[in-house]
Amino acid sequence: MKTVKEVSRLTGVSVRALHHYDAIGLLKPTRVTEAGYRLYDDTALRRLQAILLFRELQFPLKEIREILDSPEFDPKEALAQQIRLLELQRQHLDALISHARKIQTTGVTLMDFSPFDRSQIEQYAAQAKAKWGKTDAYREFEQKTAGQSPAQAQEAADGLTDIFARFGAIRHGSPASGEAQALVAELQGFITGHYYTCTEPILRSLGQMYIAGDAMTENIDKAGGEGTAEFAHQAIEIYCK
Repeated sequence: MKTVKEVSRLTGVSVRALHHYDAIGLLKPTRVTEAGYRLYDDTALRRLQAILLFRELQFPLKEIREILDSPEFDPKEALAQQIRLLELQRQHLDALISHARKIQTTGVTLMDFSPFDRSQIEQYAAQAKAKWGKTDAYREFEQKTAGQSPAQAQEAADGLTDIFARFGAIRHGSPASGEAQALVAELQGFITGHYYTCTEPILRSLGQMYIAGDAMTENIDKAGGEGTAEFAHQAIEIYCK
């Protein structure tokens, strides 16, 4: 067990911040002594580590609490998402540094604002929030699936598998083709009809999920063949633009 001061020294989080995390239910101490001292065990420190990673990714404290307290929260999968987001952050910073150095070297203002584009990071962050947080889409998903029988749930899953199988059948063609774009529209409609309202921002976030390299990528490629997830992602990007 570590005291609040020891945790503060170990992590760099101020005692005041740790008290605040306790007050809002984000990080409760493992035990409070009769004298009122907060004590934290290894489980609490692991939760704090997850909190700090989400904070580095600019998630609000309220959303972090909702994510960590979600019954479906999977620490290993969340860590994979955090790593991917940190990689995107690094790519973004590298592009900004390169852009600034060009201006420094040439002395010319470059009319290229693409290095400032954070849309990919924001889309992937939205993915994590939609998956773990109690977003409107998540609540709608809960409502639509609450009364489903196992047979109905399987029917919906089979419908998605069929769409990805058809993506796989055309994956060697152009993701901008009419057939590919029609499949994206069908996918969007299917998700809206069976799970939650699939807006274009959500659709783009899903497209990012498809290429995250986790179980979802594997399942999509299993349905349509290797490269199906990447092809579906590219088709979705074109569709949303």
